[in-house]
Amino acid sequence: MKPHFSIQTEVLETAEQRISYRIYRNRYSGAGRRLLLLHGAGVAGEDTWGHLVNHLRGWCEVLVPDLRGMGLTRELDGCEREYQVEEVVADQIRLLDHLGWWAFDLGGYSFGGLVCMLLKQQQPHRVHKQYLLESALIDRRDIEEVIANRQRYSDIAQLLREADDPEVSVMQFLQAVAPNRIASPRGDAISVARLGQRPQGFANALDAVTSASQRLDRSRLFADQGDVSSFVGGRSPESMHLLNQQLLWQLAGWYYHPVRGCDHSLPFQKPRQIALQMNQDLERYLHR
Repeated sequence: MKPHFSIQTEVLETAEQRISYRIYRNRYSGAGRRLLLLHGAGVAGEDTWGHLVNHLRGWCEVLVPDLRGMGLTRELDGCEREYQVEEVVADQIRLLDHLGWWAFDLGGYSFGGLVCMLLKQQQPHRVHKQYLLESALIDRRDIEEVIANRQRYSDIAQLLREADDPEVSVMQFLQAVAPNRIASPRGDAISVARLGQRPQGFANALDAVTSASQRLDRSRLFADQGDVSSFVGGRSPESMHLLNQQLLWQLAGWYYHPVRGCDHSLPFQKPRQIALQMNQDLERYLHR
């Protein structure tokens, strides 16, 4: 039966944050499975996952929060402060504890993918099936190249903090993250509108990933993952595909899905196709 989701929007106030989140409830699913979906840098959860959720099956509840500095989640005093990615992980654990989600599947896009991997590493028994859509730090095989590439994003972050109009900085980001993208005036305008809503929060997210690339043991992080479906846009850099092929060979639970015809914006460009593959991979996971 086709899913039919009702949507509940709530706010959890912690000692530091007012965390905005949505819960999609599937009226026709009795499976009892839950799925947490985390968005990328600069773009709210609803913008990232709203279309994709409508094609998901097998989950009775889907949780979509806005991460620090993005969407409707804000510091208690309204300021935009720099942070480390581990603090975003801690935010999600507080939210999950508040909701009583002691077991769940997990998906993340870009920045949110890195948060997902760290959440799995910290809470391995709670996280079951995983989905990563062009996760941060899964872009090059050589970690030194990853660190060097992240400097480009830190330069963009600085421009975002200094510029009165974020359009130029956002366009530089799009070129850096998706060098083979098919540009269009309409698509660029949508991206600028989304990513320019909270430029300081966007900048802080970019710098949090740069910091993580310099501090984390990436090999250990990969090894600590479980059953992962990793999606990569067909137009994304070859280095990302090569790393995913390597992880497919090295890790028993790594499944690599190239998505033809799209770039880093794959959850916006191919939501239905990705959701259907997520459904299939859940079935495979349940019957392994």
